[in-house]
Amino acid sequence: MLQELIGAIVAAGAVGLVYASAGMRVVKQYERGVVLRLGRLRGETRGPGLAVIVPAVDRIRRVNMQIVTLPIPAQEGITRDNVTVRVDAVVYFKVVDPVAAIINVEDYRFAVSQMAQTSLRSIIGKSDLDDLLSNREKLNQGLELMIDSPAVGWGVQIDRVEIKDVSLPDAMKRSMARQAEADRERRARIINADAEFQASKKLAEAAQQMAATPSALQLRLLQTIVAVAAEKNSTLVLPFPVELLRFLERAQQPEHPEHHEPPARPEQRDRADRAEDPDRPAPLEQLPKPPEPEHPFTPPPQQLPQRPKAAG
Repeated sequence: MLQELIGAIVAAGAVGLVYASAGMRVVKQYERGVVLRLGRLRGETRGPGLAVIVPAVDRIRRVNMQIVTLPIPAQEGITRDNVTVRVDAVVYFKVVDPVAAIINVEDYRFAVSQMAQTSLRSIIGKSDLDDLLSNREKLNQGLELMIDSPAVGWGVQIDRVEIKDVSLPDAMKRSMARQAEADRERRARIINADAEFQASKKLAEAAQQMAATPSALQLRLLQTIVAVAAEKNSTLVLPFPVELLRFLERAQQPEHPEHHEPPARPEQRDRADRAEDPDRPAPLEQLPKPPEPEHPFTPPPQQLPQRPKAAG
């Protein structure tokens, strides 16, 4: 009898230990536990450590309090300036109210993901292509505000939203590349023209200075010769003053041009050539014409045949 009583006590203790161990839950440091007793919220959330619940009566839901990185699938849309683009982004959020995240929304991760996709499409339709490419900070702030407004009631706080990539059609990429190339060429031409203008002004000032002191031009010429000769070249290019060429041209011109004889006519040149060369044939204009005949031949007039006269 005593042995049966001891066996019953040991069995009851074992069952109690198993029941007690079944009601123990461990909540991690980055988690919070929400206890539901028979489907109703029970007290406050359970902090990290060992949490004891009533088996078969209470259920505990653990909620992760860490920052969650949620990628947004690429969304295709048309911008305000009618350009088709594909934009993908990433959302960083965390749960600040575990009770609201469990009670107010069925799946807060899925809800945040759908809200992010809808907001991203809306941002694409309200923005220009230049804003998507260069003004992303403003778009990120607007996208964060659009997602955070409904997420407040879900116990979720949006920490940050970033647009990762903007995909453009190939035709748009080529047109943008041509536009950038044309703009760079335009700036290069403007810079080159400005440099030419400044150089021309400096050269004009230098020319005025050298005109005031002619010896400066000679010194500059000697400096150029020294600079060229320093390279040990076999050929030396010597600049020739234009004034010296004009002086030689004036020296070759006659002093009294009225004493010069006029150029010979073609007939006079031909006579002079035939006087030097008797065998030279005469021009066609000077060849004798053939004699005309004294009695030119005239054909006799043709007589028409006469019809015979009818008798009587």
